Amino acid sequence: MSVSNRKTTISGGARWLFLIGIALALSGCATSPPVTAKSRRFDFAHDTFAYANELVWEYHFDERGKWVHQPREPKPGYTHHCFVVARTAKQFFVHARFDASLPIADQRTYRRLVDAVVSRSPRRQTPDEQRIVIPGYANLREFSAARTKLLQSECGGAWQSYFQRGHWRMIWPFSRRHQRKTAEELLAGLRQNHPAVVHVVCFPSLRINHAVLLFDAVDTGTEIRFTAYDPNSPAEPVTLTFDRATRSFSFPTNFYFPGGRVDVYRIYYNWRY
Repeated sequence: MSVSNRKTTISGGARWLFLIGIALALSGCATSPPVTAKSRRFDFAHDTFAYANELVWEYHFDERGKWVHQPREPKPGYTHHCFVVARTAKQFFVHARFDASLPIADQRTYRRLVDAVVSRSPRRQTPDEQRIVIPGYANLREFSAARTKLLQSECGGAWQSYFQRGHWRMIWPFSRRHQRKTAEELLAGLRQNHPAVVHVVCFPSLRINHAVLLFDAVDTGTEIRFTAYDPNSPAEPVTLTFDRATRSFSFPTNFYFPGGRVDVYRIYYNWRY
């Protein structure tokens, strides 16, 4: 769900009222404790999906340097699932364990096991001895390559990207203080091996409305370079950068975003998000 439709800005009071209504409705959700410390580091080659969240549109700069888009042909079959994919990667990381020494199971068994994983909160962590064991495969990358359709059907629908609990936050301004605090909290969490799903936005512009999973970071003193799993780009990690001088995040130019400053906040980590 990098860009939700063809418009680049949101207009009309109805959408604002709708978003505010969601915020009020979700404010009463029950609390969940944060994920606890974990010794194993997130491994991009093992802990990510083999398939991509596909895009409805193709984007590029035209001959005048304007960022434009057109419908993708042929029409993709798995779209608007970036929040679902990022969230589920975290759920497998904190709730599941793969065991390639066990025999490969049947489709019904895997469906039951996947449902069990995604039914557990991404805001919690399961102790090692209570993790859901996925037999016959060494890791999520291998499992998702072999069982793509099953995972795509069981991990959640596109509507879960549109109605993610924390969407209320993007309608409020992001101060430079908030962004600095967010960057520091993300860095501290990653140093304890706490991967974090973040919502990347330019609200009210819809140039980007996307979720990525941060799993590593390097602090150079002048900036923090976060390494992320981008559901749109399963081949290799991407970088989200925080500049300490401007107290701003930036996301690089790629095949769906022209590049530049973005605002970032964590999701799937407490009762409000």
